[in-house]
Amino acid sequence: MAVEKRLAFSIVQFLRDQTHCGTLNSDEQESLEVAIQCLETTFKISSSDCHLAVPQSLREIFLNALLKNDNLTIPESSPSPEDIERAELLKNEGNNHMKEENYRSAVECYTKAIDLDLRNAVYYCNRAAAHSKLGNYTEATSDCERAIGIDPTYSKAYGRMGLALTAMNKYPEAITYFKKALVLDPENDTYKSNLKIAEQKQKEATSPVTGLGFDMASLINNPAFISMVREPQDWQQALFFLRTEQFVVLFLFLLKRIQLSYLSLRGQQFAQQIQQQNPELIEQLRNHIRSRSFSGSAEEHS
Repeated sequence: MAVEKRLAFSIVQFLRDQTHCGTLNSDEQESLEVAIQCLETTFKISSSDCHLAVPQSLREIFLNALLKNDNLTIPESSPSPEDIERAELLKNEGNNHMKEENYRSAVECYTKAIDLDLRNAVYYCNRAAAHSKLGNYTEATSDCERAIGIDPTYSKAYGRMGLALTAMNKYPEAITYFKKALVLDPENDTYKSNLKIAEQKQKEATSPVTGLGFDMASLINNPAFISMVREPQDWQQALFFLRTEQFVVLFLFLLKRIQLSYLSLRGQQFAQQIQQQNPELIEQLRNHIRSRSFSGSAEEHS
């Protein structure tokens, strides 16, 4: 019954959206209100049951299925000039929402623009960016596929596909898409930087740190280790455990990661000693920290 409730909730959401679109007369709107009440009574749901919501709207799910069955073909009929103009306004509205970090509103605007003009690759690519900001990477890759299907020369769609795939830890695929983006736009520094990041992450994912015999990425993300040196007063205990290079790497990474307000003179002196004793290890750590940031955060939207 849980699945049926979620489906009914999606239908109710769709009907509510229709009542707010402003295109229905009073009788039609009243009919939809009655239908909503019947569904809510039958399936014992209400608008407050947010846990029943799904990541995609019913309209978007239908559109995805329609395009999938059509093998991402471009519709034969062109939108009217009025629909094209309205779609552009919605796209611009979505871009403004992106600047204000209202990503869900941006998705809604881009989706409405797509409904009016299914042939515009920019709308799909922009929605992919909004989905990525929300962590909806599967939806982002689907939108990038549609944008590429419409315009195979659209470099930004390949770049955003690479970012989404990197976030999903699909580094080989991400590398492929960044390289395709660079073929189309060879001078784009963002694509070059993100390609290097994906290649570095792929290298880290497949090989332990040379000479240490362990996976540094897994170690430094272990919450138990992080909490060990979270406060300055705990450093003495941490120093007791720093008997191997593994824990030296951990400790130095945490010195970089925690707030500067936590750094005491004693901790700084310890870091300086390690710098003098093993500068190559410090350089490995710095490279790892640099690789944890993406270069596409300030990317402009079309």
